[in-house]
Amino acid sequence: MSKRPNDLSRRRFLEMTAGTAAAFAIAGVLPRRAHAAALPHLTPANPQAKALGFVENTAQVNQAKYPNHKPSQDCGNCTFYQGAAGTPWGPCAIFKGYDVPVRGWCTAHATRK
Repeated sequence: MSKRPNDLSRRRFLEMTAGTAAAFAIAGVLPRRAHAAALPHLTPANPQAKALGFVENTAQVNQAKYPNHKPSQDCGNCTFYQGAAGTPWGPCAIFKGYDVPVRGWCTAHATRK
């Protein structure tokens, strides 16, 4: 009798174990998407928010300063808004690292199609 089948079986087990361990190690160091609840809320005092005319409520937009603003525009219907439906705050692709209010608005608004 030969020990060859057992050697192959043992080798295959060790290869799979090493591969699985490596996959878990790599997955552990990959960046993880921050949960929306963990992000700080964006305020109009933020320098980037100021530059983009951000307001926490679309009804507060200065129409004289932003004549192209429409009352129906808000973060909730913007392409850049990434919050879940029905939540009052969510992440925004423009303001990385912050949650924005669903009723907010800024000059980068692009209506979702």
